[in-house]
Amino acid sequence: MSYPPKRHFRLHRYALKRAAGHSRPNRRRSVLVLLILLLLWSLCLGIGLAQATEPRQIDTLTQASPASKPVDTTAAIGTVDVVSERYQAGQTLYLENCATCHLGLPPAVMPSETWRQLLQDSQHYGAEIKPLDEFERQIAWQYLRQYSRPHMAGESIPYRVYQSRFFKSLHPRVKFAQRVNLNGCISCHPGADKYDFRSLSAEWQNAP
Repeated sequence: MSYPPKRHFRLHRYALKRAAGHSRPNRRRSVLVLLILLLLWSLCLGIGLAQATEPRQIDTLTQASPASKPVDTTAAIGTVDVVSERYQAGQTLYLENCATCHLGLPPAVMPSETWRQLLQDSQHYGAEIKPLDEFERQIAWQYLRQYSRPHMAGESIPYRVYQSRFFKSLHPRVKFAQRVNLNGCISCHPGADKYDFRSLSAEWQNAP
């Protein structure tokens, strides 16, 4: 009975060890890929469950749940334009600094350039005022610019309500018996002192 040479046996055993050594990294790589896929699946599942269980928000200006009463959008809006959340801080600054000494006008009544100059001028209709600091002025300016309209090239800049064509455009059918001023707004807009220009007096509620 003959036996294979000892040298051949050693070579065969070396080849087996080498093959086993190559298979270990492959196994580790497979386990790592499996763990990553499992982590991604868990993450996607968690996000899906969170979205499914999150309470549905209702836009109070346009929608209402079936069991609730209809929303009075006029009362909710109040001002001429619906102010998005992005510009609400600017609106608050404007009202706190410009609607405490006199009636606060909606930005749409005057062109953007009027508001820009009023914000940075310390001489305010014959009174000396302290302008807002740069940070607050920029926030208020973003609101005023967004909700006002640019004036045409070569057009004079109005500083009084009766001079503004935008004011006239907002009152196309109204004939004013005298020159318009801030004190006269409240006669037709009883909520003007609360920055509500949508509420009208009984005389104008059913006007065409």
